Amino acid sequence: MRNELTRRELMVGTGAATTLGLLSTLLSSDALAVQEQKGSQVFVHELPKLPYPYDALEPVIDKKTVEIHHDKHFAAYVSGLNSALDKLAKARESQDFAGIRCVSDDLAFNGSGVVLHWIYFDTIGPKAGGKPEGKLAELIHRDFGSFDAFWKQFAEVSKTVQGSGWGVLGWEPFSKRLVILQAEKHQNLTSWGGMPLMVCDVWEHAYYLKYQNRRPEYVDNFAKIIDWKKVEERFKKYVP
Repeated sequence: MRNELTRRELMVGTGAATTLGLLSTLLSSDALAVQEQKGSQVFVHELPKLPYPYDALEPVIDKKTVEIHHDKHFAAYVSGLNSALDKLAKARESQDFAGIRCVSDDLAFNGSGVVLHWIYFDTIGPKAGGKPEGKLAELIHRDFGSFDAFWKQFAEVSKTVQGSGWGVLGWEPFSKRLVILQAEKHQNLTSWGGMPLMVCDVWEHAYYLKYQNRRPEYVDNFAKIIDWKKVEERFKKYVP
């Protein structure tokens, strides 16, 4: 029930937040905690715990970057989403929707940021890298020609985001195909219905302490910390 309620709230937003709202079916109570406030229809999201120590991603990503990224940046998006949902609840209660455009924008930005960061931290880890296996590997070969062709496209998409954003490997249910998307900020340029399986965060806070302006180097090294078993687990939720 908690996930269903979360999904309804997230889908109030526009743009990618509407699309990404569907992903709340993947956010278990252990992954993205939600607490109902007594006497209110607002549901308070809690920052998920980092599933490994801060230094577990070294030498690809340094300990301090992981700590700041998770505890400060990710936490800010969770707080922003809670604030937007609180404003939405108050607007519904008063039936005053004069400011709904700003609320919808906040929902899209922060809701998308929460979902993408959760997937990001959940699908990378220590002792990772390599290549996917099973049906996911078969479909990567079918839809991109080979794993190497997939990675070359994914890496180039991630490296060439204008400003801040994400490279995204997603599943497109209506075409039953894997797709690679390029997102600006969190919610721009995304495809409706595309369900992210694995993402590369190319906001500067994800890599700047170690790589400064060398985003291509960060993206190339990012391949070493992708936990393909976790990506496959998410994929199986869409494709039995």
